[in-house]
Amino acid sequence: MTEEIINRVANSKLVTINLEDYYPQGQRILFDVKDWLFEGLVLREKDFREQVKNYDWSQFQDKYVALTCSSDAIIPAWAFLLLSISLESYAKKTVIGNLELLETTIYQDVLNNLDVSEFKNKSIIIKGCSKKPVPQNAYIMLAHKLKPLVKSIMYGEACSSVPLFKNK
Repeated sequence: MTEEIINRVANSKLVTINLEDYYPQGQRILFDVKDWLFEGLVLREKDFREQVKNYDWSQFQDKYVALTCSSDAIIPAWAFLLLSISLESYAKKTVIGNLELLETTIYQDVLNNLDVSEFKNKSIIIKGCSKKPVPQNAYIMLAHKLKPLVKSIMYGEACSSVPLFKNK
């Protein structure tokens, strides 16, 4: 006599949220201004403005762009602003920083617009592992957004989750 195997995870009322499902499509680009500086260190305003004016910004159409400078040069704030203004008509999003900061700000936009009302009074598992570059900050933002609504928050997989929060 064999007993039927019951999948308790499948039958549970747990709701899994996978941040990877909300990953926006679009290429991520790191734009380094170092190559536009005199000897990689000095920003000459006239030369810099000329390069901005003559650059083909259309190559950034529908892409996400992080502006950075990999040299030890001190870049005035207006230079990054000038670049962002040039990118504004093309790029989906522009930030000053690295690719991780770019991903964080992309997810901040996604999560700010995410309707979480369907999760009210539910037990939530925030899925941990992902194949896409979901930044750690996105998990924090999601947990903070869910906390006032949900019954509980766990992290990981249904078979091995870590409890994080339980509403009293």
